[in-house]
Amino acid sequence: MNKNRSAIEKRIGIVGGGQLGKMMILEAKRLGFYVTTLDPAKDCPSHSISDGLIIAEFDDSGAYIELAERSDVITYEFEHINSRALESLERRGHTIYPSVTSLKVIQNKYTQNLKLSENGVPVPRFALADGLESIKKLGKKENLGYPLMLKTTLGGYDGKGNALVKSESSAEEAFRSLGGGKTEIMAEEFIDFDKEISIIACRGVNGDRVIYPAAENSHKDSILDTTVVPARISPAALEKATIIASRVMEVFEGVGAFCVEMFVTRSGEVYVNEVAPRPHNSGHYTIEACFANQFENHIRAVTGLPFGCVRLLRPAVMINLLGQSEGPPRLSGLEETYLDPNVHIHFYGKSESKPGRKMGHLTAVGDTVEDALARAERARKTVWVSGDFL
Repeated sequence: MNKNRSAIEKRIGIVGGGQLGKMMILEAKRLGFYVTTLDPAKDCPSHSISDGLIIAEFDDSGAYIELAERSDVITYEFEHINSRALESLERRGHTIYPSVTSLKVIQNKYTQNLKLSENGVPVPRFALADGLESIKKLGKKENLGYPLMLKTTLGGYDGKGNALVKSESSAEEAFRSLGGGKTEIMAEEFIDFDKEISIIACRGVNGDRVIYPAAENSHKDSILDTTVVPARISPAALEKATIIASRVMEVFEGVGAFCVEMFVTRSGEVYVNEVAPRPHNSGHYTIEACFANQFENHIRAVTGLPFGCVRLLRPAVMINLLGQSEGPPRLSGLEETYLDPNVHIHFYGKSESKPGRKMGHLTAVGDTVEDALARAERARKTVWVSGDFL
């Protein structure tokens, strides 16, 4: 490790070789960086473009040491990793962005909400739920009320680890389904939102920051389906959301790209749902629709380079391409889809398709949001993944 290297000479280590890591590497390689990836799968999406690949489980402390020895700065593509190993490296002088302190807080949904609320960031009301009686008490009108959301504090994503409790009669089933009694669970006030939005915010080592345009998100089966940019929300709600995203970066003293997921109510109130200390699925639109995309600015941030412009060049719509069946992935319909020059397909190169697994995405840009939406929906009907019609 050489802390005196100039930014462009730094070697980057990335924990995770999935699609987010792959897209980070594409930007890093364009700038000439040397990249080593740590991932359990030898055929992970990043394997073909990594300069080095350490094949090991994410809880393997020795693998983190090896990654540190081959890197000047370490970053990560998702948060469910060995924070203790990273903390040990940080204590020994290795550079890790975003910081391990922030990662440890964000990894736990309860401590994440606690940190945000203590710093004046609006979040739904919440409390730990240590048993059925606790949930029933929280479900009373004078507390959180019904419906309420139950969440495992650790490890949940894409709707996994969440359960909606509509009434006291459904509390036990929801509690048991999340491993209640064995897994720490929190209860959260249900926000009757009008829109789900997210904002990608980037902060540099010197405190400089850039804020991308707000994205409007819709989900199916708790998995992100469609992102529309710019978000169709009021100017007042947009201003609130942008201020909140900037504040979140201050709270966590983040370095790199962060995604702040938020709820917008019909009355225009804005609440933070979750924070991800990394580039995010809902920020994929930035690849085609912004001058410098989220992955480039993440790499710029962790290596100490100035940020690129985040201005929206054209309205955009991103649609996730999910696996429809198990087996070797196959992409079809590309020729017909590409008859529209404003549509772009990203296929991640995963070795196996599974139902609901993110296998790729498409982005359409247009002169207006309506134009981009129409192009994206036409493309959705022509591109095939794993032999199943989307």
